[in-house]
Amino acid sequence: MSTQNEVINFKMPDLKSLGPIKYLIVLIIPIIIMSGSFVIVDSGSVGVIKRLGAVNPIPLNEGVHLKIPFIDTIIQVNVRLNNTKSSALSSSKDLQTVKTEVSVQYSIKGDMAPKTFQKIGLIGQIESTVIEPAIEESVKSVTARYTAEELITKREMVKNQTQLEIQQFIDTTLNNKGIQNGIHVANVAITDFNFSAEFNRAIELKVKAEQEALQAKNEKIRRVTQAEAGAAEKQLAADASAYAITVASKARADAIRREAKSLKSNPELIQLRIAEKWDGKLPQYNGTSIVPFLNIEPVKNKK
Repeated sequence: MSTQNEVINFKMPDLKSLGPIKYLIVLIIPIIIMSGSFVIVDSGSVGVIKRLGAVNPIPLNEGVHLKIPFIDTIIQVNVRLNNTKSSALSSSKDLQTVKTEVSVQYSIKGDMAPKTFQKIGLIGQIESTVIEPAIEESVKSVTARYTAEELITKREMVKNQTQLEIQQFIDTTLNNKGIQNGIHVANVAITDFNFSAEFNRAIELKVKAEQEALQAKNEKIRRVTQAEAGAAEKQLAADASAYAITVASKARADAIRREAKSLKSNPELIQLRIAEKWDGKLPQYNGTSIVPFLNIEPVKNKK
């Protein structure tokens, strides 16, 4: 019996013999319990409660919350705007191979975060199992409706249709898992289209031909414009010359009419004009014809 008592005493020492250690234990245990009784949910996140492995469908908003120590585990789910990039290889309507680089901005709905976490997982699992397949499938569907050239010239339309199909693909995937509107696609950006080397060369040749055609057209327009300007300038000069001739002719005709009128009413003026033009030499005639001469008597009498 004494041996048994000694063994018992060895396994269960008297706490009184521990001294200050028991007081330290008494203080530490409540601190541990209290520290495990609350959790702080960071801003931009919601807390998902796992109680002995089961997910509570009600999320915890940012701030301080109580929880059951050693029973509840809080998973913080980011509900901020996230961004993921992916590339998809597809064919255009004219059977050109195109590699499309796509960037998707999305966010997890806070009220659906517990079910999203339960059915899919955190950000990494969401992107690999939902977002990236949505990008690949949507890009293939949209690019098949456009030629390679249209993918560039109608880039905004292609981008809008791609975003719409990505959201529809995600909604269908989540609805099949009982998650209504769990992920929202905020924006889709097509960062690049990569075509085959042969297509790129064909585009370069086409652009060069268009540039040369435009240059030739502009040169033609320039020459036509210069020719039209020269013709217009000559026409203006001709019009100005004709106008000057017309004005001079009109003035000359008016002067002749006025002088004729004056001569008609004054015969002596005619004789004066003849005398003014005579150089004093008599004209020479052969034969016996009478030598004509001016009648200057009226002029002399006039003087």
